[in-house]
Amino acid sequence: MPNLDINSIKIRREVSDIITYVSDLFLEAVESWSSDIHIEPNRDFILIRFRQDWDFTIFDKLDVKNTSTLLTRLKVLARVKIDENKKPQDWKIVYNYEPTNWDDREIIDVRFSTLPTAYWEKIVMRILRQDTSLIDITKLWLLPANLERVRKALKSKYWIILVAWPTGSWKSTTLFWVLKNYNPLEYNISTLEDPIEYDIDYVNQSQVRPDIWYWFADWLKSLMRQDPDIIMVWEIRDKETSNLAVEAALTGHLVVSTIHTNSAAATIQRLTNMWVETFLLVSALKMIISQRLAKRTCKFCKIEDKLSEAKMITVRKILDNILSKEDLSNIVFYKWAWCEKCNNSGYKWRIWIHEVLIMEDYLEKPILDDASSNHLKELAMENWMITIVQDALLKATLWDTTVEEALKLI
Repeated sequence: MPNLDINSIKIRREVSDIITYVSDLFLEAVESWSSDIHIEPNRDFILIRFRQDWDFTIFDKLDVKNTSTLLTRLKVLARVKIDENKKPQDWKIVYNYEPTNWDDREIIDVRFSTLPTAYWEKIVMRILRQDTSLIDITKLWLLPANLERVRKALKSKYWIILVAWPTGSWKSTTLFWVLKNYNPLEYNISTLEDPIEYDIDYVNQSQVRPDIWYWFADWLKSLMRQDPDIIMVWEIRDKETSNLAVEAALTGHLVVSTIHTNSAAATIQRLTNMWVETFLLVSALKMIISQRLAKRTCKFCKIEDKLSEAKMITVRKILDNILSKEDLSNIVFYKWAWCEKCNNSGYKWRIWIHEVLIMEDYLEKPILDDASSNHLKELAMENWMITIVQDALLKATLWDTTVEEALKLI
C-alpha cells in the first residue's frame, strides 16, 4: 500500500456494517504484514493508519459520526469495558485469519490498547503473528562471524543471555530462536511473557498479570521454586528483576531476557544503573545481542548506487578495521528504483541487523572499574566485535539493504 496524503482521501459518510468493516480492517492489516493498527479520532474525522516496516500508511478516513460504533465494536472484540473512556485499557483480540488458501489459515493475537485523548479514545493494536517459520536461524540474517559466536555461547548451561532492543525490532523472534536451541524434553524450560506470542510444545509458558499487580519480579520468585533449568523473562526493566535474574544465573540457571538499550555496550551500563553489582555482573553475563530491523532491498528493481565521495569516505572509515583497503576500494552498493513487485516502495520486507558482544576476560577489569559504555565498545571492537552500523553496511555490500538504511543507525 503506497503512502497517501490525508487530504487526498475522502471521508466515508457512513459505515453500513461495522462488523464487516472491522473484519476488512484486520484482513488488510494482516495481508499487508502491518505490525500495528492505529485508530485516531480527531475533531472532524477518524484516521486509521497501519505501521508497515516502521513507516505509516493510511488505510482509511471515516466520518466522526462512526467513532462510537467503531470503538464499541473493537472494545467488544477485546473484551474490555465498553463504558470506560477515562482510563487506559489493555487486553487482546483473537483474530481468525482465513485466506483463500485454506491451508494458510492462522490464529493471530492482536494486542489491544486504549488511551483517552481530547477527542474520544485512541486505539492501537499490535499484530502478533505466530509464524513459527520465523523462529529459524536462517531467517535471522546473522553474519557468519556472529553466527559462530552465538552458537558457541549457546552451548552454555547457565549465565544470562540478553537481547537489547528498541521498540519494534522483533526481539521475541530472537528470544524464541534461542529457546529453540534447547530440547524441552531434556530441560525444564519456563517463560514469563507479556503477552504470550508463540505457543511452544513442552515449554511452560506464563503471562504476567499487571491487572492484579503481579509483575515479572513476583512471578520470577515463584518460578524459582519450580526447579527450572532455563528461564525466559520477557523484559528486565527494574532493579528487582535484574538482580533476581543475576541470582538465578549464578545458581546454575540459564536466563534469557530482553532489555531496552541502544547498544550491546550500553546494556552493561544500564544493568549497573539498576544496582547490579559489577562483580556479580561479570560472573553472570554471557552474551548480549543488540538488534535492529532495516528495509530489505527489492531484488526486482535494485540498481547500482553511486555514492558521493563524502559518503564513501564515511563508509570506508566505518569499515576500516574489518575490511582490507582492496576490499573497500572494490565495494559496489545498490539502491532501489521502485517497481510494482514492491508496491513502488523500493523495498520488500525487512532484515535483521545485529551487534553481538560476548563476555570475555578483556572486559572484566574495565567493567569492575566502572568504564563508560564508549570505552567498552572500543575494547569490544578491538576484539573483533562487529557494530550495528558495520553489520548494516556489510549487509549493504551483499545487496540486502542500502547504505542510506545503514547510516540511519549511526
